Amino acid sequence: MIQEEITEQVKEVIQEDVWGNIKKFLDFEIFNLGPDKDPIVLTVGLFLFVIFVLFVTSLFLKFIRKVVTRKLPHEDKVKFVSVFSFAKYFVYIIIVLVTLDSIGFNITAIFAASAALLVGVGLALQTLIQDIISGIFIFIDQTVHVGDIIELEGKVGRVEEIKLRTTRAVTIDNKVLIIPNHKYLTSTLYNWTQNGSITRESVEIGVAYGSDVNLVKDLLIKIAMDNEKILKTPEPLVLFTNFGDSSLNFKLVFTMNDSFQAGIPKSEIRFEIDRLFRENKINIPFPQREVTILNPKE
Repeated sequence: MIQEEITEQVKEVIQEDVWGNIKKFLDFEIFNLGPDKDPIVLTVGLFLFVIFVLFVTSLFLKFIRKVVTRKLPHEDKVKFVSVFSFAKYFVYIIIVLVTLDSIGFNITAIFAASAALLVGVGLALQTLIQDIISGIFIFIDQTVHVGDIIELEGKVGRVEEIKLRTTRAVTIDNKVLIIPNHKYLTSTLYNWTQNGSITRESVEIGVAYGSDVNLVKDLLIKIAMDNEKILKTPEPLVLFTNFGDSSLNFKLVFTMNDSFQAGIPKSEIRFEIDRLFRENKINIPFPQREVTILNPKE
């Protein structure tokens, strides 16, 4: 009996010693900042508790994302994941602050001590935040989709990828445009294909005064109808736009289903216009000016 009592006492002492060491470890202060009356103290136990809360929050957010995106189409799923990836960081920050405040951590002192730093960081990240907010607006109002042909600040490209901060587009000469998303809010955006892939294009031409305008119209219509890249329906049309200073001005209007490659058929049309007009004796004039020189002495 005596030996069993001694053994039990030894176990109790060991357990108390172990729990005491664990408590000392958890109460160990990682840092202690601030005034003596109201210091900012971070202990190992507090740090581990915050890590545990973040881990649980991460699992919960992953579950929410899987539930929401389970039946979404692929394009909508990509948009939701991009916005969700940005929003979850705000959730983490809120969870951390609420957790620290609930266990008595001095949140007010942290904000007071880091106010100047937060202002500096906010100014430095102003453009980044603006890009991200613009990216969210793009996802919500669907101003631009992957595959759209857009024109922004004189640059034309086909949208290949829309991210939360930037949009990736490829030009006709296979150069990559990385467009910050805030450009959509601060610049005028032309979306060539938002109403569909079919667009109307035109080529302008001037002929000399005295030319047979009906023959000009017939030749232009023939040139457009013979080009394989131009749609036959709706039919091409010719507009007599103006009586210019040196020429009669016409515009050949036609329809295409790939405006991104419009430069190629336009070039082919101009080559054919030059050839047929030469064959039919239709002159394409250059600007002419009459200059009268007066000599006051004479």
